[in-house]
Amino acid sequence: MTLLSSAAAPPSARRPTVLLISFLLPSVRCSLNPSTRISSTLPREAPTKSLFLSSEVGDLRKRRGSPRGDVQPAASHICEQERPAFDRRFLSVGEAMSDDELWAAIRLRVRTFYNFNESYGIEDYKAYVAKREFEGLKDRISGKTIGFRKASCINATLPISAYGGSTDELCSICKFSKKEEERVVVGTLDINWCLQMPDELTGMRPEGLGADLTRAYLSNVCVAKELQKNGMGYALIADSKTVAHSWGITDLYVHVAVDNEAAQKLYSKSGFIYESEEPAWRARFLGRPRRYLLWTDIEKKTLKTLDSTAETMDMRVMDTRA
Repeated sequence: MTLLSSAAAPPSARRPTVLLISFLLPSVRCSLNPSTRISSTLPREAPTKSLFLSSEVGDLRKRRGSPRGDVQPAASHICEQERPAFDRRFLSVGEAMSDDELWAAIRLRVRTFYNFNESYGIEDYKAYVAKREFEGLKDRISGKTIGFRKASCINATLPISAYGGSTDELCSICKFSKKEEERVVVGTLDINWCLQMPDELTGMRPEGLGADLTRAYLSNVCVAKELQKNGMGYALIADSKTVAHSWGITDLYVHVAVDNEAAQKLYSKSGFIYESEEPAWRARFLGRPRRYLLWTDIEKKTLKTLDSTAETMDMRVMDTRA
């Protein structure tokens, strides 16, 4: 799930809203029946390129002559490489509490959603992309971005000492310090309390306008490719629902790309159902895969069901590791 890609990130607030390519949530294709689950009725479309972290991608594609213009999107597929072992008891999921942790999350997103052609100056450009996304995330969390009432970054983290691949690239670029312990961000997503996300389909529930609207969107959902298929996506979504519920959110949305089957399964099992889809002409205009808008309600019953599903998933993971 280069999703786990699934989701595309809200564009940085500092950039003009011209062709904003949007959130890291790759859009899922779902059933045309709003009451059915996603995975059972999804039509299959030819795979297309996955989504980028932000709105600059359209410009990047046009800069063919520049080394930086050769940036390619990361593929939307599950990594087949051997996965490092880790002790799940040390996995922690919660809101990012420091700039250091936010930086680690941003670096994981850039690593997940971009494939950079190695060339002179590319490291400087990676740093530029990360800085721009960090500033945009900070502005949303601090309430400086117009249209965003509240936002939070949810991370799944492990102590480096408990991660089997402690010497690999993931640890070197996605680590941070917390209470004098070095940890690594292995999964991340954002919750955004807003009426709509820039250049994305808008949810219809609940009805109404204004500051009291209890609608939120997930974005930037991803798990490190080395550690996918370990239940981290479920854990991230479960925690995001708990946080959203504490804010008073009643309706939660996510956008998913039609070619991201891993994300489709994740969201379906997490209680999301189809609400609407993006017209093909609009996706072509924005230069990205077509998307679906998925919805779930944030009620105590839903939260209990999700917690139960997450616990079951944890037990299965532990059984396979035993």
